[in-house]
Amino acid sequence: MNKESWGSRLGLVFAMAGNAVGLGNFLRFPVQAVQNGGGSFIIPYLVCFLLMGLPLLFIEWGLGRYGGQFGNHSTPFIFNSVSKKFIWKYVGIFGIFCNLTIAAYYCYIESWTLAYIFKSVSGAFAGKSSEEVAAHFGAYVTLSDSYMAVFFWLICLALNVYILSRGLSGGIEKVAKIGVPLLIIFGLILAFQGVTLKAGMKNAIYDGTVGLNFLWTPQFNSLWEPKVWLAAAGQVFFTLSVGMGSIQCYASFIKKKDDIVLNSLSAGWMNEFVEVVIGASIIIPISIGYLGIDKVVELTKSGGLGLGFKTLPYLFQNWGAVLAPIAGMLWFGLLFFAGITSSLAMGFPCMSFLQDEFNFTRNKAAMTFGAACLLLGAPVVFLGIYDILDEYDYWAGTVSLFVFSLLETILFVWVFGIDNAWATINQGADFKLPKFVKYILMYITPTLLIFVFVKNIPEIIDKIMHREIYHKIATTTDPATLEMLNNKLLFTNLSRLLLVAVFIGIGILVFVANKKRQKLSAI
Repeated sequence: MNKESWGSRLGLVFAMAGNAVGLGNFLRFPVQAVQNGGGSFIIPYLVCFLLMGLPLLFIEWGLGRYGGQFGNHSTPFIFNSVSKKFIWKYVGIFGIFCNLTIAAYYCYIESWTLAYIFKSVSGAFAGKSSEEVAAHFGAYVTLSDSYMAVFFWLICLALNVYILSRGLSGGIEKVAKIGVPLLIIFGLILAFQGVTLKAGMKNAIYDGTVGLNFLWTPQFNSLWEPKVWLAAAGQVFFTLSVGMGSIQCYASFIKKKDDIVLNSLSAGWMNEFVEVVIGASIIIPISIGYLGIDKVVELTKSGGLGLGFKTLPYLFQNWGAVLAPIAGMLWFGLLFFAGITSSLAMGFPCMSFLQDEFNFTRNKAAMTFGAACLLLGAPVVFLGIYDILDEYDYWAGTVSLFVFSLLETILFVWVFGIDNAWATINQGADFKLPKFVKYILMYITPTLLIFVFVKNIPEIIDKIMHREIYHKIATTTDPATLEMLNNKLLFTNLSRLLLVAVFIGIGILVFVANKKRQKLSAI
């Protein structure tokens, strides 16, 4: 029997915020804003946050607390608490599958930040050119210069397992209470340095405010482009960690009369502050201050990882022998805290499932989760040149999140019933939600989810059919490149089979657990 509980309301809010505040707040959001209209991106972003993000937070908190009243702490049986129709417990498989699969590659990315703290403090980037720093990252993640990445990956996995083994209040909550305030403090220090950067000082070409102004200058011609709204909706999903099963698990351990409305709003808006205010004030202002707008726009095409790991470590060297390693430590330190508070939230639902259904001890459940991440993450680490990480991220970290969110919305609002859902959400709330939110839950949120998913169907089909890879094969004559592409095709298909096998395997465990429950209820 799982007897975990939260130690305090503050710890719960910090843990929920830590779950939401992840690497995407600092690496993905600024790049998405630059690529999708600058300041005008914030309009669809906030619309999607209010009409899709916050309603999904209410839904997931409501589902979690309701299922927790029956002793259920993982989505298969949280969903079964809401509806006894057999299909819903199997829809709940997504809540374990997404967490496990995302954690398998997320812990690897998280380990990069741990390694780069060490590299920054030890002066590994001092005196290096921009090309050398960029090449250093490429060599590191492809294991072409050493196996240091493997070492830090194993350290990161072990750290996650240890903290998870300490439990909810003794491990996750303690880390959140330390990690979330520290990442905010680190972020504010770097944001201040970025915004106050002056042309001619520390080798900067432009003021830091040039980058901030560029980021927030609206390009209204892009406002009505569907891709901008799709990008905004996708960012909301990434930033709030909805559609994964983590929030439901955390919420299942709160008390029946706890105010989930206030908790949802607190965690959601804290995440928005970190992302929109702090996250937007670091990477783009500093980069534009040294490289100019055109160069940074070009660099954003390769995503936030490139700017965060290839560009900033080089630019920090302009701050001098003392400030450069400190800036590197602060930057990668805040990324590490953002990463580990999120990966812990991914691990706990998997543990809770094993503890609830198979009577695993906390230590055994934590070790099992770590072993699963090790095996599932190995292809990402050792076959990095074939973009296995991107494959995992697309199917488990993008498509599955939308599917799961849509289905859980249908379950809670339409199957459970809007009146029951409304009563569940507002139960114990000091601040009752206004009634118009009920109609947002019923009609607008599911419509937006369906719209986003339908608009992405062509891309999903292209991905399934490997059209991009086949196009490159058809237009390439170089034998080495052809061999590389054919190998990528092979390993991509194998990684997909592995993901399907994991999903089916979890489904079998849910089936066995359900049979056990039926036998116990018949006694």
